[in-house]
Amino acid sequence: MAILDIRRLPWPTPWPALFGREAPLLVEIGFGNGQFLLDLAATRPEADILGLEISQVSLRKAARKARVRNLDNVALLYGNALGALWALCRPQTLAEVYINFPDPWPKASHHHRRLIGERFLHLLATRMPSGATLDIATDHDEYAQVIEELLLASPHFESRLSSPFITAAETRIRTKYEQIALDEGRICRYFKWQRNQAPAVAAFPIPPEMPMPHVIIESPLSLDQIEERFVASTYSAAGRAVRFVGLLRARRGDFLLVDTYVEEDPISQRVGLTIRNRGDGQIILGLHELGFPRPTAGVHRALHTLSHSLLELDPAMRILNSNLQET
Repeated sequence: MAILDIRRLPWPTPWPALFGREAPLLVEIGFGNGQFLLDLAATRPEADILGLEISQVSLRKAARKARVRNLDNVALLYGNALGALWALCRPQTLAEVYINFPDPWPKASHHHRRLIGERFLHLLATRMPSGATLDIATDHDEYAQVIEELLLASPHFESRLSSPFITAAETRIRTKYEQIALDEGRICRYFKWQRNQAPAVAAFPIPPEMPMPHVIIESPLSLDQIEERFVASTYSAAGRAVRFVGLLRARRGDFLLVDTYVEEDPISQRVGLTIRNRGDGQIILGLHELGFPRPTAGVHRALHTLSHSLLELDPAMRILNSNLQET
């Protein structure tokens, strides 16, 4: 079973074409060892199951187990949940969403890393039709209180029960982490909610496809001189940040690689921007294929920032050609 990558799938992804049929799409976010996910696939053959995970080890283990069990209605995706739901899923495509024991990030300074927040619930609401179900489980007392408050405050979800949560769910398969929590005497809370009929503002449009970026610059400087004068810089505006981490020289010496971190929604990437000697007093800036980067709007901005940083190295430098798209 191939492990999918958010950077290499179409935005949005045609899930019926990927699974080879029209079926309800069920998603588990952060499936860990895959126990719950694969049981869901085995007991719900009429549905297509998508598992999201950022652990490569967990992805490989789950893929191996799915092959052994011959489960062909499950797909595994490497990528963060917000980015995957935002970029890959069209509005109102998720029939069921499961979030089992998300990382509580207990330190106050780390709370911003928590998955479940007001913005995430808003995103979910745009991707779930009325009646679609949302199940969340946690054993962390403080995080449970936060989740309860967020769900109660959301205009887009309502409980399927007479209370916000229950503390026993005997019919569901227990995950490895869940069993450990119960064995250690912690109380697990199970939230069983659903999407209501309230409209959700479409604040998460599918990002547009962008061309592979390039810039051609007339330059009197050699690569050696550019390397000597280059100063790392940063850019931050409009919810997007670009940071040049360092400059590396290719072993054969025919190009420079600018190690670059691009932070943006829906995904952030660490990419390599290249500075190549084109000959005839010209250099060309582009995106290295290392790591299969996605040419997003943020990557275009990174190359724009790099090109203007180079223009400052010598007054004779000027841009001859560019396909950069400003967003």
